Amino acid sequence: MAVITVNDIPGGTQAQYEQIADKVTGGRGLVKGRSDWPVPGLISHAAGPTPTGWFVCDVWESEEAWQRFADILAPYAQEVGMPEFELKVYPAFNVVTA
Repeated sequence: MAVITVNDIPGGTQAQYEQIADKVTGGRGLVKGRSDWPVPGLISHAAGPTPTGWFVCDVWESEEAWQRFADILAPYAQEVGMPEFELKVYPAFNVVTA
């Protein structure tokens, strides 16, 4: 079952996001497509600033696929000083891709 992951990161910055993305892509900069992700299963990804920090919302094919990516992501987030945040995971009822 597909899942939606929501990361509202108070105090997170675009610079930290870009540093993490560079690590995720092996030094190629921002993620541009699904093939840039280090694990399969990503359906969609969006990120941007909020009034208090940074926001990331993904849709994954399964919670297991998300967890494989989270295992890679967590050390990078700590490495760049990304503030702690509460991850929310919701079952996806309807997913539409363009």
